[in-house]
Amino acid sequence: MTTVAEESFSNVRTVKAFSNEAEECSRFNEGNTIVYNYGVIKAKWAGLFSFVVQVLLYGAMAGVIYMASVQYENGKISIGQITSFLFYMIMLLFNFTMVAMVFGNVMSILGASDKIVEIMDYEPKINIEGGDKMEENEVGGVLELRNVKFSYPSKTDVEVLKGVSLKVDNNKNRVVALCGTSGCGKSSIISMIERFYDPTEGEVLFNGKNIRDLEPRWYKEQIAIVQQEPVLFSGTIGENIIYGLNMEGKT
Repeated sequence: MTTVAEESFSNVRTVKAFSNEAEECSRFNEGNTIVYNYGVIKAKWAGLFSFVVQVLLYGAMAGVIYMASVQYENGKISIGQITSFLFYMIMLLFNFTMVAMVFGNVMSILGASDKIVEIMDYEPKINIEGGDKMEENEVGGVLELRNVKFSYPSKTDVEVLKGVSLKVDNNKNRVVALCGTSGCGKSSIISMIERFYDPTEGEVLFNGKNIRDLEPRWYKEQIAIVQQEPVLFSGTIGENIIYGLNMEGKT
């Protein structure tokens, strides 16, 4: 639900451009309904649990008082003994309540720490350190995609790029445009150039060297991405993306 709202508000221009407000409201309503239904179920069980606990607690206290009164009438115990027992019982109940609260907090901490440890132990498929660096005279700004095939990890059965080959050099100043219908892989190519993803097959080469073998921080210092807001023209949404390379002032 939060993700739907965040996506809708952050891309409000696109939503307005396609008059998709009703659809986004419907998506949010579906998520909100699911959360509400789970909340109702949780509230019912919490109410039942609280009811049973209160009945048992105060029922036990009423039973103790009744038995104490019977014992007092028979002369077996005194008022002071009854009062002392009730105070002891209240103190025990208070302590057990505190222990239950502390136990619940400890379980919450353990659950959160387990997720943190899982994140800390996670090893990304794309290395964040290590690799080669190129000398300044070797950086010429040549970029090449060689027979690249790619599928997103969340949709491995859908192949976005099917053997794409592309080469851009720095022989002269020029602009290379990636054009095509929505979903044809334009943004995926840019994401692989930025190395947010690695190709399923094929290679992305920077100055003739596979970017997998380059030191990530150094490589990303050699490129720059400038992304503009979507521009409406000829009835379609266009996105201008400029790819910059460190090649002695040429772009």
